[in-house]
Amino acid sequence: MKKNLLIIDDEKAICSSLTFALEDQYNVESTTDPKEGLKKMLTKNYHVVLLDLKIGKVDGIDVLQDIKNMRKSTQVIIMTAFGSIMSSVEAIKKGAFTYLTKPLDLNDLEKAIEQALEYQKLNEKIDCDHKDMIDGEIYHGIIGKSPAMKEIFGLIEKLKDVDTSVVVVGESGTGKELVARAIHYAGKRKVGNFVALNCAAIPETLLEEELFGHKKGTFTGAIADKKGKFNHANNGTIFLDEIGDMSIHLQAKLLRVLQEREFTPLGANDPIALDVRFIAASNRDLRKMVDDGKFREDLYFRLNVFEIDLPPLRQRKQDMPLLFQHFISVFNKSLSKHVTGFSKEAEVLMVDYDYPGNVRELINILEYSVLLTSSNIIEIDDLPSKVKNIASRDNSELDLGIGMSLGIDNLAGLTLQEAEKKLIEAALTLNKGHRKATAAMLGISERGLRNKINEYEIR
Repeated sequence: MKKNLLIIDDEKAICSSLTFALEDQYNVESTTDPKEGLKKMLTKNYHVVLLDLKIGKVDGIDVLQDIKNMRKSTQVIIMTAFGSIMSSVEAIKKGAFTYLTKPLDLNDLEKAIEQALEYQKLNEKIDCDHKDMIDGEIYHGIIGKSPAMKEIFGLIEKLKDVDTSVVVVGESGTGKELVARAIHYAGKRKVGNFVALNCAAIPETLLEEELFGHKKGTFTGAIADKKGKFNHANNGTIFLDEIGDMSIHLQAKLLRVLQEREFTPLGANDPIALDVRFIAASNRDLRKMVDDGKFREDLYFRLNVFEIDLPPLRQRKQDMPLLFQHFISVFNKSLSKHVTGFSKEAEVLMVDYDYPGNVRELINILEYSVLLTSSNIIEIDDLPSKVKNIASRDNSELDLGIGMSLGIDNLAGLTLQEAEKKLIEAALTLNKGHRKATAAMLGISERGLRNKINEYEIR
């Protein structure tokens, strides 16, 4: 049975040409009036809607929201001019399946419609099985149940079956490669290779060869052909980690690959067609790098069609007990231990710690503690000193010896509480009210500082 398709575009010529091109495969209706299109949806179930982003004076995103409110299962494909790509990305965030730039390529359109229908076909299964996974604790290897991570899981679901380029940003150790792998293995490209390359770990002179490969005899030592990462990733996904460390020279070559969808190995004459999903990651501010002339703006917009911003671990403390449990289990197996968890006091310290190295640091701390403990419970003494030292000073008195460095010449005659208050006030003034910097200067945790501020009613 043919699927129902609705076209909403203010250009009659586009409505007519698309209807003619698609009517053999689908039951196609069209309208130049978005209000009329919404009326049609009240009486008929349209599987896919082709929606112009700008319909006269009407914003297509508003129409998109009306469509999704009326019938959530309807898949909406946005049609847009190239200059409106950022608005198109916003549309995807608000429920569109994907977007296509005008003038439309019929092959791309037909492929997008097929993918949208396939996605819709899986929706009932996703709503049953996959909802349980998203509402659970592990999603394609990523552990978390906090609202921030649920949002990440939802974005991956939207992106997994489309070929939109993605940039994953976040601090070191937050799990950017895990997100890239989840996008690949959750989606249609899982049958292809997932190829990861750390641009910061390879010297500039070798990075180009790693990406493009070379032909025999290209340079001294090239005794045989070598396939590059692009070749290995063909029909799959390539993940370019720390892309902010790539040289401007190589950025220009990468841009051409993205534009032309082909690459030429070093020393070769004939290009190779490339069908690959690009995912990049950086712990640096790429937008600022563009402003500073250190990253190409055209490459930035080619890659950063959609951005996933991973929160640091300190902002998702709700996930910590899950992470503790998971990695303790992992290290129990590798270290032949039988640790069941933390003592109450040790767990408080573990949750309070800020983890500047994020999940990567958490894993190292857990391996250390599981290895060190001589019982089945991790006690405070089994924790690394950096965890014990920062947390153990939360309720202790501040080191009054730092008074001189804060410009307080004489604390004599003051009670201990009065001296502490003066030190905190002086440190806050010196750091212009910045609490994190103040806590670091005083050698206590942010939580300890907050408790002292409340105790002494410092304003």
